[in-house]
Amino acid sequence: MQKVSCADLYMGLVDFANQVDDLRTPADVLGALHVVSTTNLPLNVLGAARFPTKAAGLETIQLGKSCFLHKSVPDGWWDEYTALAKGHFTPLIFLARSSLASFTWTETTRRFEPIGADRWSVELALKYGMRDGLTYGVGGRWVVAFWSSKELSNILAAPARVPICAAANVAALRLEQLAGPDVDRIGTSPRLTPRELAVLRLVSMGQKSSEIAKALGLGEETVRSHFKKAQTKLGANNRTHAACDAMRQNLIP
Repeated sequence: MQKVSCADLYMGLVDFANQVDDLRTPADVLGALHVVSTTNLPLNVLGAARFPTKAAGLETIQLGKSCFLHKSVPDGWWDEYTALAKGHFTPLIFLARSSLASFTWTETTRRFEPIGADRWSVELALKYGMRDGLTYGVGGRWVVAFWSSKELSNILAAPARVPICAAANVAALRLEQLAGPDVDRIGTSPRLTPRELAVLRLVSMGQKSSEIAKALGLGEETVRSHFKKAQTKLGANNRTHAACDAMRQNLIP
């Protein structure tokens, strides 16, 4: 088993954090992150991607705009991966975005034991010599991934994963700045009118339609119309869902 010096990893993390604001391109960020991950480890940077709020499929991201690959990624892998991902579930990305735990690809596969078509991402990675890897979710929006030609379970102990995870978070924050505003995230607010926001705010306070109509000086039919329009714009199932979604997006206090 290869021994990993956590002290060296932490020193690399500190150096990376100190210089990250001076890195001017996503390629520079991934390159500097690669220096951290390859310190005494067979762990290459794969890349990073930012996903929209409401969609998780790879078809929603664009290479060079919301998705960035490191030069160490085997030629041809990305093209095949994106082509196959359009019709398949991507469990590693889903788990990374919904879990705080840090598991290698191999550990995740052992736990869930995918069979048949669900093994597509594992088999594709092996085809390109990517034996194992790590996929981290950052803020529920970013995913930062690493790959290795070796199985990592016995190489990358839990203490060594902490600085790698921290470095991934630092990288994602800088990439967020370099990628610019997320139109998908900020585009919802202007679409809701003041009246629609007002009725949603009152819904969030537990008010009934009749009470909202009285408070706003509107007819109940007009209030229902505002509900329906806001619900449609937010893609919500009902008015409660719409109010919760508006609160989550900071559209209403």
